[in-house]
Amino acid sequence: MKVHPEEKISFSGDQMTLVVDSRRVTVALRTVSPRRAAATAKQRMNYEISPSGYGIHWPELDEDRSVDALLGIKHSPKTKFAESVAENITSPAACRPRR
Repeated sequence: MKVHPEEKISFSGDQMTLVVDSRRVTVALRTVSPRRAAATAKQRMNYEISPSGYGIHWPELDEDRSVDALLGIKHSPKTKFAESVAENITSPAACRPRR
């Protein structure tokens, strides 16, 4: 399952725009990547999105960025234990006093 199902990246001048999870985020290249800021248009557009959707890799620039960092969010991996704890905390039975 992809964390970020659809990603599109475009560049205009010194800005990079990322469209993911129905959100559009534009960042100044010099603040997130001096290497990408100095790259050619061809080098910038040569990117690969990881199969999981977590990251973007620019092979010609030997650079990686996490999508979460660009969006300003943090994902936590879900585990069976975490799901069980969350389910028990939010269930009405968990709120009843013990006898």
